Amino acid sequence: MSNKNKNRNGIVYSTDPNYHYDSGEESQETLPPSQQTLYVRREVRSGKSTIAIREFIGNKEDLKDLEKSLKNHCGTGGTSKDGIIYIQGDVAEKIKKYLVSKGYKTKG
Repeated sequence: MSNKNKNRNGIVYSTDPNYHYDSGEESQETLPPSQQTLYVRREVRSGKSTIAIREFIGNKEDLKDLEKSLKNHCGTGGTSKDGIIYIQGDVAEKIKKYLVSKGYKTKG
């Protein structure tokens, strides 16, 4: 089975040539930084220290842009999964200062 059909729960086959599957995913509008509060927490993943940034409200492209700018600022690696940004290393204070300078509120 191809990867494009794996997330279609409950759909087996349709004989209607005009049928269009609605995935139910809508693009969420990104709130301005001044209206967002991001939670910055230290976590241990696979025995290594990482920083998780949660509660970002926006679309995936803006999440990826924030992730990339945080990785460049900290000089470390990281990823974003399920709306959460993971940054490698114990750089929580550096991340908090950067987010505040960009206009975000932080907790944690």
